[in-house]
Amino acid sequence: MKIKAQMSMVLNLDKCLGCHTCSIPCKNAWTTDPGSEYMWFNNVETKPGIGYPRLWENQDIHKGGWEVENGKLRLRAGGKLRKAAQIFGNPNLPGMDQYYEPWNYDYQNLTTSPEQKHQPIARAYSSVTGRPMTPQAGPNWDDDLAGTQVTGLDDPDFAGLDAQALLQFQRVFMLHLPRLCEHCLNPACVASCPSGAIYKRDEDGIVLTDQTRCRSWRFCMSGCPYKKVYFNWKNHHSQKCIFCYPRVESGQPTLCAQSCTGRIRYIGVMLYDADAVHELAATPDPAALYEAQLRVFLDPRDPAVIRQAEKDGIPHQFLTAARNSPVYTLISDWKLALPLHPEFRTMPMVWYIPPASPLTNEADIDIDTQLDAMRIPVRYLANLFTVGREEPVRDALRKILALRRFMREKTFSGPDAAQALETAGMTPESAAAMYRLLAVARYEDRFVIPTVRREDAPGEDVEALKGHTGYPDRDPVAPEFKGVHACPAPKPSFGRRSFCATRTRSWPPWRRATPTTPSPALSRRPTARNWMPPGYPMWRSCPAGACGPQWTAARSAPATTS
Repeated sequence: MKIKAQMSMVLNLDKCLGCHTCSIPCKNAWTTDPGSEYMWFNNVETKPGIGYPRLWENQDIHKGGWEVENGKLRLRAGGKLRKAAQIFGNPNLPGMDQYYEPWNYDYQNLTTSPEQKHQPIARAYSSVTGRPMTPQAGPNWDDDLAGTQVTGLDDPDFAGLDAQALLQFQRVFMLHLPRLCEHCLNPACVASCPSGAIYKRDEDGIVLTDQTRCRSWRFCMSGCPYKKVYFNWKNHHSQKCIFCYPRVESGQPTLCAQSCTGRIRYIGVMLYDADAVHELAATPDPAALYEAQLRVFLDPRDPAVIRQAEKDGIPHQFLTAARNSPVYTLISDWKLALPLHPEFRTMPMVWYIPPASPLTNEADIDIDTQLDAMRIPVRYLANLFTVGREEPVRDALRKILALRRFMREKTFSGPDAAQALETAGMTPESAAAMYRLLAVARYEDRFVIPTVRREDAPGEDVEALKGHTGYPDRDPVAPEFKGVHACPAPKPSFGRRSFCATRTRSWPPWRRATPTTPSPALSRRPTARNWMPPGYPMWRSCPAGACGPQWTAARSAPATTS
């Protein structure tokens, strides 16, 4: 047994307002550079609907995630040979029209327009071509069921249901689904990248992209079944949610969690058995994947688990945070939270509490009868969270309804307050604890985040990193960089090395550049993690004054492996 720690999140959809307050600070902080206009690391979708990008859940189209073949896990998009054959033409890659063509408005026309009879307008202009356009899609184009009567018929979560009938006005329903990178235990994006640019941090499980290793293959985009890896069409690098790791390292929650108006997000540490991930992800029956992932998680209060975690190098602050983790309580103790599409076999680590909904008809006092009368069909939620199995969803909703009835009876001095909990297998004590966490939890109860000591990170020269990070006009402190102009520095990747270099494409032939001799300080031997076809990338040092947005800055050192 090899114990590792994983930063995780739970979202309570029963309280989501659909206000998009989580999306805005994320967008303003992380995706404001040119080429990232269409990227939303955090977006809020309205279900039923086809989502962003369009039909992201349909893996028959996108070939994302894993599948089991002859008892073994394999990428749905194929292994090394197939990727090598398709390396210059990925047929499973989503196009920009499946996301949306980003646009801006000509607001200047409103203030500079001369006096005229009609009100001036601000026309939409494409951020890609700069030409006038008519927007046809967006990250929340079907927000609040806009157009769902047409696009909702293609929602894969209607499997086993009459979508046409459920989209009629009398029976229509909706729920808001905030989505971000799942930071999976078995990430398909990491396995899909030929150059090893995407990696999973060993200390907290956050999945990041090493910008200096990215070669623009974009197999990570098609490999991720949740479509949360994006390609910057300006600097030709992949970008994705970083779980706000600079904040998390200092004990602060992510921006989306910090700004959430409904306080629906919980962040904490989960301990898991890394040796069991591959075996349980290959569970033959997709309907059993939810229970399989539950078996991966370890009880942080078990003395045997604590002893083994200390042997495996888990810091004490992580063990303490795991014992107080609200995420573990919601996922393993109460079994209220459920994973999003576990059939992708990536073992996602952003889980959701299913929402209760109004009743479509007058139901009696029996909770099970109320579940069948809810406007949101239980089968729809089961398709979303448990591969069509209704019982885990019913158990979670049963506890939510029992808690509501218990608090209502208790508040109004009802005689059967405790009796309402029997059908859900709850006690008054557990109901009171659940009420505190779900309804009136304090900041420190919702976010239990251990701090990280960067100076203790293996293979990380923090003093050298401090010498040039954030100062694009200063030369790096490394002697081999003396006299070489420092380029604008990106946000550093923890535990990763990078250097001031850029690549010159030798394909297609009409874009071939003149080969240049690599600088001795910047050269490195090819490894399994940075493998490339011979002659494709050519490296050159950054000449003084020639740094553009595609250049990256850091220091020269051999890349380390995770």
